[in-house]
Amino acid sequence: MASADDKSFDDINVTPMVDLYLVLLLIFIVMTAAGVKGMKVELPKASDKAVKNLSVPKIQAITVDAEGKIQLNQTQVTLEELESKLSAMKLTTPDIPVVVRGDSASQYREVMGVLSVLGRLGIDKIGLATQKPK
Repeated sequence: MASADDKSFDDINVTPMVDLYLVLLLIFIVMTAAGVKGMKVELPKASDKAVKNLSVPKIQAITVDAEGKIQLNQTQVTLEELESKLSAMKLTTPDIPVVVRGDSASQYREVMGVLSVLGRLGIDKIGLATQKPK
């Protein structure tokens, strides 16, 4: 009959060694983070005056519906009114972005009229809205 002393010890338990490595790694991370110090500087103060509006200009949406009616931001306009309103907007915001949405049943001539107005005004940030194919 075999006694407890005859049991082979060919298995090494590495759990305490892994625990030691994890503790040493944690100490290293904490000491490295604590050792990083910045230089003390005097930060400048902001002025109390009004700051120039740095926001991105609002995108203007031009829609051509199936009947050929043109809308600028949900306001119905003619091509001449569209040109005058966009030229007034371009004075305040030179790089005004525009999205042209044309109904699939609309005539190509109306969309080209809108694009020619945008070309005359020098508006070059133009997007054409489409749907994803099914």
